[in-house]
Amino acid sequence: MERKIGFGIIGLGTVAATHAAALAAGRNCYLAGAYSSTEGKAEMFCRTHGGTPYTDLRAFFADPAIEAVCITTPSGNHMDPALASIGAGKHVLIEKPLEITVERCDRIIAAAGKAGVKLSGVFQSRFYDAPRLVKDALDSGRFGRIMLADAQFKYFRSQEYYDSGVWRGTVELDGGGVLINQGIHAVDLLRWFMGGVARVGAFTSTLAHQRIDVEDAGVAALRFDNGALGIIEGTTGAFPGAYKRIEICGTDGSVVLEEESIKLWTFRQETGEDALIRSRFADVNASVGGVADPRVSNTVGHERQIEDFADAILYDREPAVTGEDARTSVALVLAMYESAKTDAFVTLR
Repeated sequence: MERKIGFGIIGLGTVAATHAAALAAGRNCYLAGAYSSTEGKAEMFCRTHGGTPYTDLRAFFADPAIEAVCITTPSGNHMDPALASIGAGKHVLIEKPLEITVERCDRIIAAAGKAGVKLSGVFQSRFYDAPRLVKDALDSGRFGRIMLADAQFKYFRSQEYYDSGVWRGTVELDGGGVLINQGIHAVDLLRWFMGGVARVGAFTSTLAHQRIDVEDAGVAALRFDNGALGIIEGTTGAFPGAYKRIEICGTDGSVVLEEESIKLWTFRQETGEDALIRSRFADVNASVGGVADPRVSNTVGHERQIEDFADAILYDREPAVTGEDARTSVALVLAMYESAKTDAFVTLR
């Protein structure tokens, strides 16, 4: 019987329940404990999801059953618990984004490397079947020369959503608005598909919400390292919201991905599997998206990523999403913010 990796969770907000459900479903992992400094919160969480509740962080780290830690605190509060976990010798899986500055990402990556522990950032969209098919087609050269690659995420979040937590919509703890928060999954998918970005120019604005310090709308023009051009377009003010959409157009083929549905799958050189792919993925939405609700009602992507991370620990290999991967997507969003602030194109380092 395969050994299972015990995970602890630090930060018991909305997304922690998603991690707990994914751990419960995993073949090689389980929830060993949960920590919150708020009296009673960890007990209530563990009563629902299992594991040992902790209000003492030292006791949490001293639990030998906890080999890995899921960091699910607000975005701008990822570094400190991550560094503490690494210092305790725990492997670390951090919800998106890895952190809200490149410098903080680098500190986490350096600490994990020095300690010899595994580090990964959560980008569960990579683990669904349809995006993997797109990635395989790209890697095998089926698109020919890529011309255009676009990502759209036109979501809806009410004013009440932003008012529901003091950290929501703040630069200090959210890191930014729709681009780094809701939209970073689409940004990461586009970058995963296309490789590096050479230059970016962006505009951001706050158009639909009040009492927030961050953008609720943003657009960017990209030039990728491979010469292709692209657009990123997102908002949290588009009622009633729409699924994220990625379009890739090449000289030998084009694909349109809408969440896990494949709306277009056409190549100059057809294979025997293409018709089956079009039929199977014509109307699939396994993730249910984040169109108008931040809660994840389907945990398949998280399940697969956590299982991959547990396997990385068990078999001493790199996880499918490394800390450097997660850093690169953060760096792209921050380059968009820099461009919007300076009204100039930014060359990515």
